[in-house]
Amino acid sequence: MDTDLIDLLISQWQHVRPDLDAGPMRISGRLLRLARSIERRTEASLRPFDLSLWQFDVLATLRRHDRDLSPGELLTATMLTSGAMTHRLDRLENSGWIERRADPNDRRGVRVHLTKSGRKLVDRAIEARLEEASLVESVLKPNEADTLARLLAKLDRGLSTAE
Repeated sequence: MDTDLIDLLISQWQHVRPDLDAGPMRISGRLLRLARSIERRTEASLRPFDLSLWQFDVLATLRRHDRDLSPGELLTATMLTSGAMTHRLDRLENSGWIERRADPNDRRGVRVHLTKSGRKLVDRAIEARLEEASLVESVLKPNEADTLARLLAKLDRGLSTAE
């Protein structure tokens, strides 16, 4: 296996602090680097659509569910935090990609609706997003990709329950 920056960091820590086991950085360090790299690549794939990653995430969530969602449902189904959801929905609504509608089952509630232009936009953007994801995965052989996907899901489940 070729060495990389993480191998170098581990080696340096072993040299200056031999009392510590820096080995666990081999996974978390690489995942952090990969996450930043993949995020940059994803943002680049969305740039031609004038979409940021968070905008795409909200629009794609509405499209995947194929129905109106409450802001709370959107929050649960996206990778966003609650603090900025109202502001983000305002921005998407101002762009004409979503609209808020009264919830017929809750007088105080609203449902978020994907507009025709929002649907058209996300349908085009998902093609570019999936193409980029395929390029990322193409670095691996199919069986390696399957194994990595399983292991990452296991890691995600394990860390999610630990929070």
